[in-house]
Amino acid sequence: MSQRLEIMYEKKPAYPILLEDNWNALALELSNLECKDRKICIISDKKVGELYCNEITKIASPISKSVVSYFMENGEKSKSMDTVLDIINFLLENRFERKDILISLGGGVVGDVTGFVAAIYMRGIDYIQIPTTLLAQADSNMGGKTGIDFGNAKNIIGSFKMPALVYINTSVLASLDNREYFQGFAEVMKAAIIRDGNMYEWLIENMYEICEKDSAVVMEMLIKALGIKKFYVEKDPSDKSERMVLSLGHTIGHALEVYSDYSLLHGECVALGIVCAAYISWKKSYLSMEEYYEIRDMFVPFYLPISVDNLDVNKVLELTRSDKKMKDGQIRFVLLKKIGKAFVDATVTDEEILAALNEINFTEEDARE
Repeated sequence: MSQRLEIMYEKKPAYPILLEDNWNALALELSNLECKDRKICIISDKKVGELYCNEITKIASPISKSVVSYFMENGEKSKSMDTVLDIINFLLENRFERKDILISLGGGVVGDVTGFVAAIYMRGIDYIQIPTTLLAQADSNMGGKTGIDFGNAKNIIGSFKMPALVYINTSVLASLDNREYFQGFAEVMKAAIIRDGNMYEWLIENMYEICEKDSAVVMEMLIKALGIKKFYVEKDPSDKSERMVLSLGHTIGHALEVYSDYSLLHGECVALGIVCAAYISWKKSYLSMEEYYEIRDMFVPFYLPISVDNLDVNKVLELTRSDKKMKDGQIRFVLLKKIGKAFVDATVTDEEILAALNEINFTEEDARE
């Protein structure tokens, strides 16, 4: 089972995304990148590295100059300048040159950090994305966005750096626990909601197979989600206009991540953020009440949250001020006109955001009722 997408910029091929259900094609892809005279550094986290680093090393060693590996700590808190500087020091110690190559092996955190290092090390070094989570495979490892967190701001330091290759092995999803797997589904649902009502219906029709990680259905689901992201990143590679709709749910979602000290996963926060965006869209008369409740309730069968216990809504509102889409002090919010049609709205008020946060806030008073 194999699929290939080619990302195009200015009508020229930029990099391929290869979808496989094994590692069999990776050696050929590395050979095509002329790795014979290039060192490779595999960057991973400790959990993923233990599972797959030896296998990738065995594939890469015969067709490269040498292979070394660096493991960061697991979790969002590794998306820091400390980690970036530690990786750069590791690369210098191993005498990595500009012609050499990095491999990101892991989820969204590893991909963001590796891409950022690739963007700044010696003013640019090639890198490959090998995503091992559904979230990274469906969304974050495509499009060239890289970045790290700083203080209370998510992804506030970063750059655009296109990978040389994205290699997706869907079989690795079997190793994910349910919480990790389903948080990635939030990004899949987001793709359908912003652009493709037919895909949204397909997700409903294939709910059981998706939950059971049916390999053929998961492959088709990824192709559909990546096709939507491909459409936007090719139209707007630097994220200045049309591509911004891919951030549906992320303004409040990122604030919730920081607020929870990352006890809530990224995809869980995106789901909650989409519920808030749909609620605001309803209250501004873009969506009907029925459409709002349909969007909200669709997350439930995929084990994603639609409420949070005892939120300090004012604190979450304050955290949204760090959103990268701010312009002239006003948040540019992604809202919905219907399932399959998203747009950017610069008129959302603090009161509307607070109302949406109260909608997802499950308090002790609610419990008593």
